[in-house]
Amino acid sequence: MSLHSSPASSTALEQDARRVSTDHKVDPSEIAVGVVIGRASEYFDFFVYGIASVLVFPKVFFPFADPLTATLYSFMLFSLAFIARPIGSVIFMAVDRKHGRGVKLTIALFLLGGSTAMMSFLPGYASIGAASIYLLAALRVAQGLALGGAWDGLASLLALNAPRERRGWYAMIPQLGAPLGFIVASALFAFFIVNLTSEDFLDWGWRFPFYCAFTINVVALFARLRLVATDEFERLMEKGRLEPVPVFDLLRHHALDVWIGAFVPLAAFALFHLVTIFPISWINLYTDRSAGEFLIVQCSGAIVCAGAIAASGLIADQIGRRNALILSASLIGAFALGSIIAPLIFGESAIGQTMYVTVGFMLMGLAYGQTAGAVTSRLGSRYRYTGAALTSDLAWMFGAGFAPLVVLFLASRYGLAMVGLYLLSGAAATLLALALDRSEMRQM
Repeated sequence: MSLHSSPASSTALEQDARRVSTDHKVDPSEIAVGVVIGRASEYFDFFVYGIASVLVFPKVFFPFADPLTATLYSFMLFSLAFIARPIGSVIFMAVDRKHGRGVKLTIALFLLGGSTAMMSFLPGYASIGAASIYLLAALRVAQGLALGGAWDGLASLLALNAPRERRGWYAMIPQLGAPLGFIVASALFAFFIVNLTSEDFLDWGWRFPFYCAFTINVVALFARLRLVATDEFERLMEKGRLEPVPVFDLLRHHALDVWIGAFVPLAAFALFHLVTIFPISWINLYTDRSAGEFLIVQCSGAIVCAGAIAASGLIADQIGRRNALILSASLIGAFALGSIIAPLIFGESAIGQTMYVTVGFMLMGLAYGQTAGAVTSRLGSRYRYTGAALTSDLAWMFGAGFAPLVVLFLASRYGLAMVGLYLLSGAAATLLALALDRSEMRQM
């Protein structure tokens, strides 16, 4: 479906984007910029929520529980978005087929930014009781649905236009959005934690990052629509046959490929929240270290992660994508074994905590940099667009969605060795999935 030929389905933003872009030729570098901006805005929303789920929500929405139990309750709500995400993909793929990619993106990103911004206005448990928890849960589900609909095909289009000898490099570009989104979110929280009293932070300071989300998503939306609204983009998408298909049609023909694809990134995704969200909860609950200071340490780790993501592209182009994924999963497995054998490296030692976060971010970057659409080359061109979206949704749900909840629950009862055990299971799942998939992991 051509967006240019379907004015009835165009939004005002899409029409504005088309006016400045219709005659513009889409360049791979511009696709790359659009991909990074779009992913960074999505990750900003999710990391803002993730950080608040540790530092704010247990006290504001679950004041009736002890700190550990309140944090576990908060992590239960955190997981809701990852359950909702594949449902969002099913819903928004139908919108895409009927009204076009621009309409789908506009609805999804307004829903994502709007639901995040609305959280900034939520009253706490002290004001309206349990209703505050239900409202927060509903908005969290809305975030997950929206992220499922935010899949725009730009990463797939970028891969299709990448030179064969540079596919690893181009595959890593969309993944840079994760550390960038985390840096902005954690820096905002660190600023307010360091400069406000605890009372002011819990009263109004935490709300500002949520309020910023809507503006950031509007900017990201226009940046993406500037590409999506062009005739050149539509021609490239049609050339690559990157069109939405019904999810059930995809599963009828490629269910096994989707499941394998969902488990290939589990080493990276298991580590994802264990170096971002979980450490903040442990620091907050079991140490005297300032959360603001630790967030700054994590910002430094995210910079290391961005460098490792870039390095993963160079490595994949030299040794092959499959070998790069095996190498990164093996390194994560070794890191996990070290965490099991010497769990106290993270415990009370500030140096140990910093080392854990820095090494963890580096390994995550090496692994995460090459996980995008890892086995979607097996799907066939007709199913790549929908298959890449659903594979990503399932990988996030199984690998990352429940990680903070499960690991905090286990570690609080059986010790920090459980962190390493969880990571080891993710590395084992990745290596098993790679053993089942003998393809060369060609990027789309």
